[in-house]
Amino acid sequence: MHVGSQTECSEDSLVFLRQLGVEYVAATPRWGLGLDLKESYWSADAVARHREHVESFGLKLAAMHLPLTSQGIEKQLWPSIMLGTPERDRDIEQVCKCIESASKAGIPLLLYNLAFLPVVRGRRSPGRGGVTYSHFAHDEVKDDPPHPMGPMTADQAWERIDYFVQRVIPVADELGVRMGCHQHDPGMPQAVGYRGVERVLGSVEGVKRFVDLHPSPYHGLNFCQGTIAEMCTDPEQVYDAIRYFGSRNKIFWVHFRNIRGGYLRFDEVFPDEGDVNMVRAMRAYKEVAYDGVLVPDHVPRSSLDTPGGRQALAFCLGYIKALIQAVG
Repeated sequence: MHVGSQTECSEDSLVFLRQLGVEYVAATPRWGLGLDLKESYWSADAVARHREHVESFGLKLAAMHLPLTSQGIEKQLWPSIMLGTPERDRDIEQVCKCIESASKAGIPLLLYNLAFLPVVRGRRSPGRGGVTYSHFAHDEVKDDPPHPMGPMTADQAWERIDYFVQRVIPVADELGVRMGCHQHDPGMPQAVGYRGVERVLGSVEGVKRFVDLHPSPYHGLNFCQGTIAEMCTDPEQVYDAIRYFGSRNKIFWVHFRNIRGGYLRFDEVFPDEGDVNMVRAMRAYKEVAYDGVLVPDHVPRSSLDTPGGRQALAFCLGYIKALIQAVG
């Protein structure tokens, strides 16, 4: 297992990560800009140049993120995929061209989201020593107005997700590029959803159904341990999920994040102070022989921190590195 980071592409960020002993990164120019995104897909030459630039800092470009982000549907480059409109065939073709470019440039893993809604959070909550945590409470958002581009039922969501998977994964399989999908953050009550939109990848059972959509070894998860914990009522369910997906070789990348709380109410805290025992979690990854990258995610904020939250990030990177050594 390896400590890694998802990072912006500035020189300062890349140097900072290498100084802290990080080797493996997911680094993608914002929105794909800088990758010759003139025809709504990446140029293979531009991806190759980007890889050479990142790796010139002594890092390994282990993954990139497709322009299928955790932003809301209004901000997607290819919105028709989750809107289910006739233009989705065109947009899926652009996705496949990006996979081809990644393959030619030697990128082994692409991360992506199939999200209609953005990550849903509320006010920030106070934490130790004056830091603030990202916070969610369903009671505080349940009466938000319907989404103007909704509604979307569970059946509609599954049809759109399955339509994408059945057309994209065979291409990834042929080209040898693994595809890691992020879960819906956070999970919402089934048959109710949020703002009229059901979040089918917001439960462990939904994620199990997703990985079963296609048998390819190139079809799997950007496994967000924090989001999985948000779906659960007991931390034991988190360790069980690691074993379930890890034993099936469906964990391609890990967001190693802790929360205090659980289903429908939580704060995103430092890894050492949440309800999930991160030592047990790391042992579970070792148990299933996970040999990939674990990255910090959604670190707390401090007014004393440097721009970009590097001090908090450094704490989380060191914590992950120490746990990898401890279980090893």
